[in-house]
Amino acid sequence: MKMIKVHGSGNDFFILDEKQLDKSLSEEELKQLARHVCDRRNGLHGGSDGILYVTKGHDDSVVGKMRVINADGSEASMCGNGIRTVARYLSEQNNLTDFKIETMYADLEVKKAKDFAPNVVAFDAEISPVSFAANDLKMHIDGKTKLFDEVVPELSKTLKFSAVAVPNPHMITFVNHEELIGPELGRIATYLNNGKNPIFPDGVNVSFVEVLANNNIFVRTFERGVGFTNACGTAMSASSLIYSLLYARHTNLEDLIAVHNPGGMVNTKVHQRENKSYWMSLIGNATFVAEVELEQEKALTGDFTDAKWIATAEQSAYEDFVGSL
Repeated sequence: MKMIKVHGSGNDFFILDEKQLDKSLSEEELKQLARHVCDRRNGLHGGSDGILYVTKGHDDSVVGKMRVINADGSEASMCGNGIRTVARYLSEQNNLTDFKIETMYADLEVKKAKDFAPNVVAFDAEISPVSFAANDLKMHIDGKTKLFDEVVPELSKTLKFSAVAVPNPHMITFVNHEELIGPELGRIATYLNNGKNPIFPDGVNVSFVEVLANNNIFVRTFERGVGFTNACGTAMSASSLIYSLLYARHTNLEDLIAVHNPGGMVNTKVHQRENKSYWMSLIGNATFVAEVELEQEKALTGDFTDAKWIATAEQSAYEDFVGSL
């Protein structure tokens, strides 16, 4: 079978198109493959944050469907960094620049964007639907139907959190630089993703956000099913939304926001429809690191000794771009 190693802002994946399989995978085999391939110690070429599984869409209104299989075998409803790379893959496969991709909860618009730098290809992806409702977040806080800029004493006596689904759930708080790089994110996120906490029994993505300047933020994320990651596209989109709402006196909807992260940077825009619902544009790199060929049956057992790795020149170009920021 064939895969492509890709990343958006350092959030790395293997794209696996069902058309490139030697034979169809069962659901359990797909989870098993992800756990082996993505393992950071023993996985394929350093592993990854997940597998982006590309299949046929529900009808001709979409070009394809993207499923996000995390490194632990669980499935995420969406991935903002991932969908940009799948958008590029489907764009090149079908010679299209503006189309829709099916995801778990919505068909999302994607389109080619201006390259960030030479050999740093970029795509623009719609991030939606957005909800603040506790039911959509699977959040359980007594008396709360939503959470917006409030202290949650079980988590911290000082930090104020906002919760939003985009559609996967996110908890976001704004911090100073010392808090950003300190241990609190790990402590809080580990608790909220232990499967036993009463607030988010299904887990939640947690982000600490530092405001660098007007329309310029830094986002550090602990991602559900992954752990600390170089970047999380939906977290950066959700953080941009909360930033726009909390800092409305400094910014306007539709303003371009620069979002930095440990893996690089993206641009975002927050939009509001006539029905008052929000959606975000997530604009960033869609880097193809390498093409990979491997034996499917061996890969399912974690044996990658015969894998062929054909690197592109795009990673060095991306590193040059990040170095210039």
